[in-house]
Amino acid sequence: MDEYSRFVDWDKMDVSAQSQDTKELTCTDLHELKQLARQGYWAKNHSLRAKAYHKLISNIPCRTVTPDANVYRDIVVKIIGKRNSSSLPLPEFVDNSLIPTYCLNAEGIGAVRKIILCIANQFPDISFCPALPSVIALLLHYSKDEAECFEHVCRILACNDPSKRLIDQTFLAFESSCMTFGDLVNKYCQAAHKLMVAVSEDVLQVYSDWQRWLFGELPMVYIARVFDAFLVEGYKVLYRVALALLKFFHKVRAGQPMESDSIQQDIRAFVRDIAKSVSPERLLEKAFAIRLFSRKEIQLLQMANEKALQQKGITVKQKR
Repeated sequence: MDEYSRFVDWDKMDVSAQSQDTKELTCTDLHELKQLARQGYWAKNHSLRAKAYHKLISNIPCRTVTPDANVYRDIVVKIIGKRNSSSLPLPEFVDNSLIPTYCLNAEGIGAVRKIILCIANQFPDISFCPALPSVIALLLHYSKDEAECFEHVCRILACNDPSKRLIDQTFLAFESSCMTFGDLVNKYCQAAHKLMVAVSEDVLQVYSDWQRWLFGELPMVYIARVFDAFLVEGYKVLYRVALALLKFFHKVRAGQPMESDSIQQDIRAFVRDIAKSVSPERLLEKAFAIRLFSRKEIQLLQMANEKALQQKGITVKQKR
């Protein structure tokens, strides 16, 4: 199909919506980029989205020494050698996350593991990053080869713009994100929050799943649309979409009996099967229609939550 199809199983991809009319991504105006991303302009064509991702990720401000495609080519043989990547244990920091296969073919599924292992080798400071397998699996669809995908993921991980938070890489950052999500639910989704408090024994346990809904359960067509906006606007997009998912779950399930021991599974199942009730357009419309917090509010909440966790001495995940 095109140069970005090496890892894609086209039988699983929805190609009915693909348009042949691909314009290069020439615009640099942030407002215009936001509009294109939110409206799903790049979803029209596989290779257009690949080029858009390449351009957006290349513009992420990074640490001076950020591993690139050449580093991958140098280290992959040393790390993987002739072994089958599916037999190699994954680093602990992915926390036994599901590796979503999305619409990857067998080569792509194996490549995800190889890239995770090479990232673990190059980023010894990552201690907790359960979203990583999903991000790699998604970006592989839009990469020419493993080395390019590796470079893109490294740039996201090595972003050093303090105003542009991208992916949590420590347990402290992850846990404070979960608390921040809980604060936002309490403030902006009060009906859903009341229900969660009423039916769950530990509401924070339910909210600690919020990144898994996005990076794990959400189908490919949806997470790709979310990622379009995330690359332009940053972390707050993830909060918005997770709040919208909870609002839709509450709307669909309100009035039905719920068990406290299955609420987490219920939400996961709802997100996995979201196509039955909500289109990607509708999900994003809802997410961006929440009259919402500013990036400043999120940063303040996040900092307060990190501080509270540090005071309690919770900075690493406890072994169960």
